[in-house]
Amino acid sequence: MRVIAGKFRSRNVQSLPGAETRPTYDRLKETLFNVLQSAGILEGARFLDLFAGTGSIGLEALSRGAAEVHFVEANRKAANVIRANLASFGITGGVVVHERAAAESLALLDRSGQEFDVCFFDPPYRMQGAYEQVLRLLANSRLMSSSGIVVAEHEKRFDPGDGMGKLRRYRLLTQGESSLSFYRFEAAVPAAEAEAQP
Repeated sequence: MRVIAGKFRSRNVQSLPGAETRPTYDRLKETLFNVLQSAGILEGARFLDLFAGTGSIGLEALSRGAAEVHFVEANRKAANVIRANLASFGITGGVVVHERAAAESLALLDRSGQEFDVCFFDPPYRMQGAYEQVLRLLANSRLMSSSGIVVAEHEKRFDPGDGMGKLRRYRLLTQGESSLSFYRFEAAVPAAEAEAQP
């Protein structure tokens, strides 16, 4: 794995051996960040990376101008790899690693008054119930800014749904066997954008 663009471009990202984590492939990662950058939301953003694995998405966000990234990863080995990657990149500020389950971290972050501009989540595909759980927690919390974007990576054969409460899907992109669902709060989705086809 590597960082695709930005100040850490072409830097290698350490990963775990075996299948404990599933990386987001370069082409899909490029699509994700193209959408975020075209929305004008990434520069200076507070970014929440749930089920962060070894941190490649959060590192890409930092490389491309995010001001702060919170990495949430319950697996101790993966969380330690995130810390090792941050150290190897010389990143000492604007990052927090939460070694907890996603639901627990979201509750703690909400209670502490944290607010994010982007939330990306990519649970293990076998944990299909995690998609509904995360969308519900985000929809019913104050964690996302009014114009914030929530992105779920999932198998193309699995549909995480059109949304939860006022958090609505406005874009669906598929590449290979994986898809990205983009969600925003209803008031933040321009009508033309909501009606656009993927």
